[in-house]
Amino acid sequence: MPEVWIPSLLRRLSEGQERVQVPGETIRAVIDNLEARFPGIRERICEDDRIKPGLAVAIDGVVGNDGMRQRVEEKSEVHFVTAISGGL
Repeated sequence: MPEVWIPSLLRRLSEGQERVQVPGETIRAVIDNLEARFPGIRERICEDDRIKPGLAVAIDGVVGNDGMRQRVEEKSEVHFVTAISGGL
């Protein structure tokens, strides 16, 4: 099962757990399973069925652009991180 790293600000919802394993082949399924296990976590990650602005999802160290459709492998690590923007 994919391993999800829970950001420190959400750990009170995950019973203090830093990482959890939940099934899912897409980010949408992973979030659905997180919500089933830890009610309230979805509203902290999602807005209108999308990843909240200001958050990014890194799967195996790669931040993708497919949002909720991003594919997740059986042994993937999933991180919800603050999105960083900028430029010249």
